[in-house]
Amino acid sequence: MKEIYLAGGCFWGVQKYFDQFDGVMLTEVGYANGPDSAPSYRDVCNSSGHAETVRVGYDEKKITLTRLLDFYFMVIDPVSVNRQGNDTGVQYRTGIYYTDESQLEEIRAVYNREQAKAGQPLAVEVMPLKNFFSAEEYHQKYLDKNPGGYCHIPKKMFELGNTDA
Repeated sequence: MKEIYLAGGCFWGVQKYFDQFDGVMLTEVGYANGPDSAPSYRDVCNSSGHAETVRVGYDEKKITLTRLLDFYFMVIDPVSVNRQGNDTGVQYRTGIYYTDESQLEEIRAVYNREQAKAGQPLAVEVMPLKNFFSAEEYHQKYLDKNPGGYCHIPKKMFELGNTDA
């Protein structure tokens, strides 16, 4: 199983979104690339410096990193700084955090294509994962537990499944 860590605004929706795709083996919400001490949700909301991030474990024989990143860019505003939907703050920044240097070429190819589409620099960080702290249990699979919860990702995006979107 390979892993990639994706920050795309509020992690509730990002987790639900990636859970639908064949080849995604696991998702976990947490806080990444801030100071090296484990934060609470309250700390993160008070500008601890961590990004709300989803750990995505995937079977590369079923879904490629390129495909995952294509899906990722479908649900973020890649030029928005520290904001996705109605959520604002450093914890809602966008980022692609990797743990395997061999992923960087594929990440850069998708990133460069998306930047060309946008016609301007992207606000999506691309960097190694410095740290990741699992979020509190009540945040895991939050939108499954609370179907009416707020999400910046349109509900129709949770129904892509295995289509060729």
